[in-house]
Amino acid sequence: MAIRKPFTPIVCIVDFHHARGPEVETWIGVPDGTDPAADNEWPLLPFMALTDGAHASTEDFSYFTLRHSATADSPATSLFGISCTRQLDAAKLRVRPKDVTRSTVQKAVVVISDSPQFFGMVREKLASVTAAWFRQRDFTDLDILQRFQESLAQSFREQVDERDQYFGLSLRELVHEFKYQTLVLFKCCLLQPKMLFFGSHCERLCMLQFSLISLIPGLIRNLHDCADPVLNSYEESLVMPTSLRTSERASLLSYMGLPLQIFGKGSLFGPYTPLQQLDLLADYGTKSYVVGSTNSLLLQQKDRYSDILINLDEDTVHISSPSLRSALTLTTPDRRWIDFITQAVNETWDESNPSRPKTMGYSGSEEFIRLQFEEYLLALLSSIKCRLYLQKHRDDPRAAVGGIEGDPALEFGTEWIDAWMKTENFRLFDKFTDSHLFDIVPPSHPCSGGLTIEDVQRRLAQQVAELHLDERFQVGREVVGKHLVTGQKKVSTAFNNLWADIEAMREAQRSKHEEARAAAAAAGMSPPTSPSDKAPMGGVRFPKAPDLSHAQASVQAASSRAGAYLSSWGMWASEKRKTGWGKAPNSSAPSTATEDDKRAPPLPLRLSERTAPAREKDRAAGEPT
Repeated sequence: MAIRKPFTPIVCIVDFHHARGPEVETWIGVPDGTDPAADNEWPLLPFMALTDGAHASTEDFSYFTLRHSATADSPATSLFGISCTRQLDAAKLRVRPKDVTRSTVQKAVVVISDSPQFFGMVREKLASVTAAWFRQRDFTDLDILQRFQESLAQSFREQVDERDQYFGLSLRELVHEFKYQTLVLFKCCLLQPKMLFFGSHCERLCMLQFSLISLIPGLIRNLHDCADPVLNSYEESLVMPTSLRTSERASLLSYMGLPLQIFGKGSLFGPYTPLQQLDLLADYGTKSYVVGSTNSLLLQQKDRYSDILINLDEDTVHISSPSLRSALTLTTPDRRWIDFITQAVNETWDESNPSRPKTMGYSGSEEFIRLQFEEYLLALLSSIKCRLYLQKHRDDPRAAVGGIEGDPALEFGTEWIDAWMKTENFRLFDKFTDSHLFDIVPPSHPCSGGLTIEDVQRRLAQQVAELHLDERFQVGREVVGKHLVTGQKKVSTAFNNLWADIEAMREAQRSKHEEARAAAAAAGMSPPTSPSDKAPMGGVRFPKAPDLSHAQASVQAASSRAGAYLSSWGMWASEKRKTGWGKAPNSSAPSTATEDDKRAPPLPLRLSERTAPAREKDRAAGEPT
C-alpha cells in the first residue's frame, strides 16, 4: 500500500470567457509547463469554481471535491477546493485585454488542498487577497496571489498537528434552524441515502453539509475517498485496534470504530455539484451521496436524484423514499435528547452573535453540541454491539449482560437499526471493532425511558415559542377585549333605551289614569282603584289595560341589535381563526403564518365571568346559565 504524501496547496484563477465560458486561466504553485487540470482530468473545475448565480452577488464562495490521480509514489485520493468569486466593471480596468468584450469581468481565485480542516482560516485570507487583487484593476499583476500561495504552504506545515479545527455553518445555527430535524439529518447520513441539498446561497449550502458531517467525530480528517465513488483506500488501510487507553479521547474513539466512514466505495461527497456532474450522480456505481446544488432545475427532478431533499430557501425537508421516512421517525428518547439540546441553544440564543451563547457559558455552546452528539453516537455503537452479542448467545444463560434488560438498541428506533445494519459504514464498523464494546461504554440511550409529562411540557413550550403564540394571542386578546367592551356598551345601551321607553309608557298611562279619575269625580262617580278594575254599574267603562305593543317593539329592536352584534362578533372571530389572530382578514400584506400557525387552536375566550361552581348552583336553582 503506497503511503500518501502531503499535498502542497496550489492556487488557480478561473475566468468567465464571453465565448468559451468558464475556463482555468492560470496556475500558481505548480512546476512550469504543467497543468493539474489536464493531468488529473478536472474538466469540471471551472464550473465548480464559478457557480450558477455567482454573477448576482458581489462576492460568493464555493466548496467542492476533486479526484487526485495516483502517481508513482502516492495512491489516488481526494482534494478539496474553495473558490472566491468577484466581478468588476470592465471600464475600470487599467489594462484591458482584447478578449474582454463584456461590460463586466468575472473571475474566481481557487485554493486546492488535501484537507478541508483549515478552510476556516483559508476562507478569510482568500476573501482579503481576492478583494485586494481586484482593487488593483490589473489582472496581469499576480504578485499578490503568488505570495498568498507561498504563505498557505507555510501555514499548513505549521498547523499540521492542529487536527481538531472545525469550520462551517455554526452548529448553534444548525440546531436553532432545524431543531429536532438536526437529529433526523444526522441519522439520515449514517443510512447513506442520496441526500440532495438545495439553496440559492452557495456558501451557506456548502457550510451546512460540512457542519453536518463534522458531527461524526474524526470524519473531517478522513475524507480521502469522498471525491469519487471508485475510491476505497480507507477500508484497504483499516486495521482493528488492539489496545485502548481510556484516558485518551483519540484512542477511545478509534477503539469504538470512529469515524464511521460514510464516504467509501460507491459514495460521493460534493458540497457544490454543478449540473455537468449529474451523470456521475446517476451512474450505477454511485450508490449514495451528499451533494449540494444552487440550480433550481434539480428541484423538478428531485425524486430522480434524491431520497431526501433539504431545501434551504424554504427550510423544508422532503423525504421521497417511504422506507427512509419510516426509518427516520424519532423515538421518544431521541426526541427527548434533541429537545434538550434545542432548549439549551434557544435559551442562550444571541441574535447579534449566534455562534456563541449569550451567557458565555458551556451549555448550548459549539463544544457542548459536539460532545452531546459524540456521547449519543458512542451509546448507539455500544447498544448495537450489545444487541449483536445477545442475539448470538441467546441460548446461553451465562452470556447475560449485567444491568441490561431487553434490547438496548430499540430506543434508537427498530426500523432505523435494521436499515443501518444494511449499510457499508455499519459493515466496516462491525468488521473492525471488538464484540464487547459495551464493556467500555454503557449500552444505553443517553435519554433512556418512556414519554413523561416533562417531555410533553417541553415540546409544547418549544412549539409556543416557535409559533410566537404569546405575541399573537396578546394582540388577539387586546382586539377581543376591545370588541367585547364595545359590544357590552351597545347591548347595555339597547336595554337601557328599552327600559326608558317602558317607563315613559307607564308614566303616560298614569297620567291618563289621573285624568280619568278627575273626570269621574266631576261626574259624581267613584273611580276604580286601578285601570284594570271592572266597569262600575251604569255602563261607564274605564280605559283598557295599557297597550304594550310599543314596549314589545322596543324589546324586539333591542334583541335584534344584540343579535346582530353577537353575530358580527362570531363572524369576526371565525375570520380570525382562519387568518390568524391579530391580523386583518382583508390585509393586502402577505401572510407570514405557517401551516402550524393556521392549525393552532383559537384562544379560549371567557364570555362570562361566572365560575363553574356558580353555574352549577344556578342549574340547581333552576335558573338559566
